[in-house]
Amino acid sequence: MPGNAFGQAFRIVTWGESHGPAIGCTIDGLPPRMPLSEADIQPHLDRRKPGQSRYTTQRREDDLVRILSGTFEGMTTGTPLALEIQNADQRSKDYSDIADKFRPGHADYTYWAKYGIRDYRGGGRSSARETAMRVAAGAVALKLLQHLLDDIKLRAALVEMGGDRIARENWDWEQVGANPFFCPDAPAADRWAKRLDAARKQGSSLGAVVEVVAEGFPPGLGEPVYDKLDADLAKAMMSINAVKGVEIGDGFAAAHLPGEENADEMRIQDEQVDFLSNHAGGVLGGLSTGQPLIVRFAVKPTSSILSPKRTVDRFGRETEIVTKGRHDPCVGIRAVPVGEAMMALVLADHLLRHRAQIGL
Repeated sequence: MPGNAFGQAFRIVTWGESHGPAIGCTIDGLPPRMPLSEADIQPHLDRRKPGQSRYTTQRREDDLVRILSGTFEGMTTGTPLALEIQNADQRSKDYSDIADKFRPGHADYTYWAKYGIRDYRGGGRSSARETAMRVAAGAVALKLLQHLLDDIKLRAALVEMGGDRIARENWDWEQVGANPFFCPDAPAADRWAKRLDAARKQGSSLGAVVEVVAEGFPPGLGEPVYDKLDADLAKAMMSINAVKGVEIGDGFAAAHLPGEENADEMRIQDEQVDFLSNHAGGVLGGLSTGQPLIVRFAVKPTSSILSPKRTVDRFGRETEIVTKGRHDPCVGIRAVPVGEAMMALVLADHLLRHRAQIGL
């Protein structure tokens, strides 16, 4: 089925469904002789896996990754790398009541309209379970970036939940790992805990905004016109489940600035170009500037909620639906490591393409 591959020089193909026996991916384009083992991948999956707090789905998955091919004696061989994760905690019976009904806000109707068949058990291929393999592939991409470049950083944080934004002056990367929300603002994390508890008890859900920041990358990554770096970043983030909007740099806020304020002025510092601001988010003309790459994406509220909603079934009848099962009250929380992974995939792809064309 088309649409399951991502990237050109660094290319992944993912497979598997939410309630199938396993999920996996194949990665093509890895150079040989790069150290790689499951231990390089597992910590990233551990950050995404469900059931780690009361603020995420209570589905229990260890998400233990296995490398099936592409390495020998702890090194990549240059051949396709195959990864697999076994599914362990499916409860397909939770979805038996909605086998014929379309859940509002989900891909149930659109999948059925396109294919004439759908896996109603957790959404099948449209489930966010698929993002585990993005995180695994992103961990390999990050390993490649660290193998080829020095002193890079690639991090993400939740910067807004349910319309409540962090205070930028409170930003502390150390706080991201200190709370269940990946929030860089400790007071905001405290507020969000109360807010999400209330939504969860009401059987409701909240939306969120994730910010991804990559630092230490050289200028010139990207391609002109159709394969711009920011265009590929936007596609990468928009491909994540439940994402409905993407910003690069100031994004939509740039429309409110006058030209003289929005332009990122330049000077020379230590014989290098030094930008005085970064409204562009590290990309000009589709090419990286060498500044931090900044991407934000908006995640809609989880569509699986306990409140009855009006819908229709596959027989054309109007009805109501209540979604049971185990679901994230804010799917944006676990989207943080997914956003990091997608950024890593895009940058690894463009770095390999840049080296192939420019020879650096």
